[in-house]
Amino acid sequence: MFKQLKLSTIIKKAAFLACALPLVAIAQEWPNKPITFVVPFPAGGGTDAFARPLATQLTKQLGKQIIIDNRGGAGGTLGASIAAKAAPDGYSFFVGAAHHAIAPAMYPNLDYDIEKSFIPVAMIANPPQVIVVNPKNVQVKDLKEFIALLKKNPGKFNYASAGNGSSHHLAGEQFKMLTKTFITHIPYRGAGPAMQDLIAGQVDIEFDGLGSSAAQIKNGSIVALAVASQKRAPGFPNVPTAAEAGLVGYEVSTWYGLFAPKGTPQPIIDKMIVEVQKAINTPELKAIWTNNGSDTPTLSGEAFGKFVSADIKRWAAVAKASGAKLD
Repeated sequence: MFKQLKLSTIIKKAAFLACALPLVAIAQEWPNKPITFVVPFPAGGGTDAFARPLATQLTKQLGKQIIIDNRGGAGGTLGASIAAKAAPDGYSFFVGAAHHAIAPAMYPNLDYDIEKSFIPVAMIANPPQVIVVNPKNVQVKDLKEFIALLKKNPGKFNYASAGNGSSHHLAGEQFKMLTKTFITHIPYRGAGPAMQDLIAGQVDIEFDGLGSSAAQIKNGSIVALAVASQKRAPGFPNVPTAAEAGLVGYEVSTWYGLFAPKGTPQPIIDKMIVEVQKAINTPELKAIWTNNGSDTPTLSGEAFGKFVSADIKRWAAVAKASGAKLD
């Protein structure tokens, strides 16, 4: 009897090893060809501001090119849909963001599920939202004056966002709710096109992730009134928080994260986690992250997945309370 049990245990272990060894071998050989990162917004936006430097650094580390594939549209959900259908072979990844935690509350007919269609790899950046204005269209010196101007002129001004259902859109609606003001929402196909029109004066205001506004704030083409975070953003010591500027309770982070299609071998996921953490902690990327208003995140794997799940619930409540709708 004892010998039979022992033999059974040996057979089970052998079977486990037979299944596990090919996966280990896959991870050891990976990558042996270029890897694609699907970025669900056009070039020039906040997602791009972090995805491209990360791709460059990972290319150096892995010895294989990371290709950025920009697939903008529908508030980032078009790119997410494409990425969810990619082969789970370790050569396709998705650069998601806070927008994808909001999407379930705004788009009722999504053909993917951010929690079920993907495996969370790691958060790569988490800059705060920032309120920025065209200085010719909106001539104010601080957030207090800005709110007073909006209250005196309901409906006169408009604001750009990266698209319907984006964190920029919800940040704008939350701002309107807290300040009891009205600004017309103009959705774009990403933060890059929205920023171009803000600089040109085609729109007055933008609620944006600091990553895609950073360069324009620093060169003076737009003015930052406040960041929507508990503390001032790295690299922007002169931009007050909303609370410091008089708007308590206005806090919106635009996190970005790396995901893999469901079914991607776990050893590859584990290896990518290690490589991403190594990349974002290099002096080069730390400097870029600070310049873009983000610290260096530490969330990865299951912990990052739990964060995303909690954020979906939080944004669903915000969407309901604000009454935000697709424009």
